[in-house]
Amino acid sequence: MPFGTLPLNDGKKIPAIAFGTGSIYKHMDVTRYVQQALDAGFEHIDTAQAYDTEEYVGNVIRDSGLARSDFYITTKFGIGDVREAIERSLKNLGLKFVDLYLIHEPWSGSGNVWGEFESIQKDGLAKSIGVSNFTLPQLQHLVQTATVWPAVNQIQLHPYNYAENKALLEWATQHGIVIEAYGGLSSITKFPGGPVDAPVAAAAARLGISPTQVLLAWVRAKGAVIVTTTSSKQRLEEYLAVGDLPPLSAADVAAIDAAGARGPPTRLRIALASASANVRIAAVLALLFVLLLRLHLLVWRD
Repeated sequence: MPFGTLPLNDGKKIPAIAFGTGSIYKHMDVTRYVQQALDAGFEHIDTAQAYDTEEYVGNVIRDSGLARSDFYITTKFGIGDVREAIERSLKNLGLKFVDLYLIHEPWSGSGNVWGEFESIQKDGLAKSIGVSNFTLPQLQHLVQTATVWPAVNQIQLHPYNYAENKALLEWATQHGIVIEAYGGLSSITKFPGGPVDAPVAAAAARLGISPTQVLLAWVRAKGAVIVTTTSSKQRLEEYLAVGDLPPLSAADVAAIDAAGARGPPTRLRIALASASANVRIAAVLALLFVLLLRLHLLVWRD
């Protein structure tokens, strides 16, 4: 696997890119997409109790004939009793243990959830344990009473929210907690037409790669594990090819950071960026008509 692995603070290693079965695939039969990801070269599959996709992931793994050491499974606890939840997840996945078990949200469960996670790891049901969607204060609060520190914090990370997460990333790095990043392509998929587009396009043109690859390389530059998804085999190959690319230059990363700090585009700009050329022209003409009408009314009143 071209991406290789990153070391965790518990002595284990985690593949540096994962195929996610959440997002638009929640509560869907993801069999075909997981199989396609494994065939493309993904070794790390990310699922969750809340996604309702564990059973499909388990079916693909069982039918693949892969040795247990050939794949890495992350799943997440959402609600209920922790011990019952992990046992149900393992049954769905057809596994004796998961490689990584995460608290899906800071408010997941009640009582000493992290203490239960430590117990699960001790019993061998999860090789590594961590959290998801924790802010810096929430993470700092958790470790105050933890015997075992989280190995991972999986968060949404993209250029438009990097500034607000910078302190979290720096603290996690200082304390050996790996950041997993989902939503890394948001500036393309959710916020097109914003200030990040220009430095990404410039880097893509200079390096001869796609804007998508530039953004994934940006996530790598932040030291994070990439969690991404697609139904396209071509896209899967495009994602994995980033592992063979040289790192972005410091100047490229800084330019994307600076553009991201300006914030995402407005809803109107997103709509215009996503629309066809004819629709954009019509929208501009309509706006001009409204402005001219308002000007005419002002003149008429005078």
